[in-house]
Parts: sequence; C-alpha cells; structure tokens
Amino acid sequence: MRRLLLTVSLLLLAPSAMAWSTLGHRLVGELAQRHLDPAASAEVAVLLAGEPTPTLAGVATWADTLRDSDPPRFRATSRWHYINTPPGTCGYVAERDCANGECVIGAIEGQRRILADRRQPLAARRDALKFLVHFVGDVHQPMHANNHDDKGGNAHQISLRTDLQPEAYARAKYVDGVMGTNLHSVWDYYLLASLRLDLPRYAARLDARPWPPLTTPLSAPQAWAGESCRLVGARRIYPDTHKLDSAYLDAHRPLAEQRVHQAAYRLAALLNTTLAP
Repeated sequence: MRRLLLTVSLLLLAPSAMAWSTLGHRLVGELAQRHLDPAASAEVAVLLAGEPTPTLAGVATWADTLRDSDPPRFRATSRWHYINTPPGTCGYVAERDCANGECVIGAIEGQRRILADRRQPLAARRDALKFLVHFVGDVHQPMHANNHDDKGGNAHQISLRTDLQPEAYARAKYVDGVMGTNLHSVWDYYLLASLRLDLPRYAARLDARPWPPLTTPLSAPQAWAGESCRLVGARRIYPDTHKLDSAYLDAHRPLAEQRVHQAAYRLAALLNTTLAP
C-alpha cells in the first residue's frame, strides 16, 4: 500500500509541474555563471567539485531529478518549486502562502542562508547551491507564482498544434501534429524549445543582449514572485481559446526569454553576494 500511495503521489506531480524545461533551467545557470565575480566563481568550483558536470548549468535541473533519484526527498521539497496566492491577488502573506517556509520564496531564503554559512558541511552547502540555481529559475516562470485556481496552469488544458516533438514522457499525447497538454507545459517547454536552439547558441543569443532593467531589489524573492504573478494578467498569458499554435509561442517567447535573462542576472548577483569572502 505504501508503494502504491508513493506511485500515485508522484504521478499527481506530473513532470509539467516543474518550471522551465531542462533548456530553460540550464540557460539560467549558464548565463549566471558567465557573470560571477572571481571569488564566487572559485567558491562555486569548490562546491561543485565531483559533480558529473560541475557548472551551474550542469546542476540546474538537480532539484527536479530528485523525483527519480530520491523520491522521499522530492516529496519533502516539492512545495519549494512554486508559490500560489489567492485568486485575484498577487499580495503575499507568508503565514498564509508559505507556512513554515514551504514555498519557493521560503526555499530561496532558507537555502541562501545555508550556502552563506561556512560552518555548514560542504555537502549541505553544495545542495543549497543546487537548489538555489533551480529555484531562482522557478520563481521567474509566471506559472510558478500564480493566482489562478488551476494548479499553476496544470489544470488549464491546451490543444497545441506544433511540429516540435514533445518530451519523452508526453509523446503518447502527440497525435497528427497536435499535442494534448496544459498551459503550464506550454510555458515550461514549448516557448523556448520551439526556437530549436541548443544551449550554447541560445545562451550566446541571450548573453548578447544588455542585462534587462530590474525593478526590484536583487535580494527579494518575494518581489520576483510578485512580478511573475502580475505578468500573468498584464501579458494575457491565459489565452481566450484552448487551441493554440505557433502564433502564441512566437508572441510570448520574448517574455519567457526576458524572465530567463532576469533570473540569470539575479542568480549571479545573489551568488556574488552570498559567496563573497
């Protein structure tokens, strides 16, 4: 029975529940690493020594891979990937929306404290760094700081006409060029992947742009979440129809790229500050 309940709980947390696809998260890590100062870069190298790919991009999806590599830990940290506020408001109340730090805002704050504490074991600081790379990406994905009553767009069904092959877990839902999916997955995967650029080319494309203007303090994950929440309404992220095609992807890709760019800038600034000598 315990095994059955575990299986059901993991299925309910579908892969689309995790923000940005592999490409999006690695873009955040790659761009941030390019803008670390020497002290932070050296500390990152120490912390990630021994990792299969010892870079911020290489560990950017680690928090998601816990689903398969360490299911109990994934269950314990699954609420750290998002923040939901009541329908119609982006106002954040910690006691209501993030009790005991169980949301992406609390996770960023908590893991940053661990990373900054040189008295912590190396393994704890390494994991804190890996969590931070991922969660700073998460909080900039509008579907992960949402005030709609639809599980961050996971319950908002979409019929997407596309010639882009879906990720492996979803291929059974791809029929005759139409993907049965949801709005969360459109933002996680299709907006960025549909440009068909690999990580080096996409990173070079984004890094050639000036860093985007920032309207909130670098050390305020609550403000970053508020930005994402307000963008959902201001940019008409929720379409008027449940049938989408490349027109929606082309129209909203610039915003997705901007959020990746902002996440990378803020991650680099956060690590430069947190890992200062």
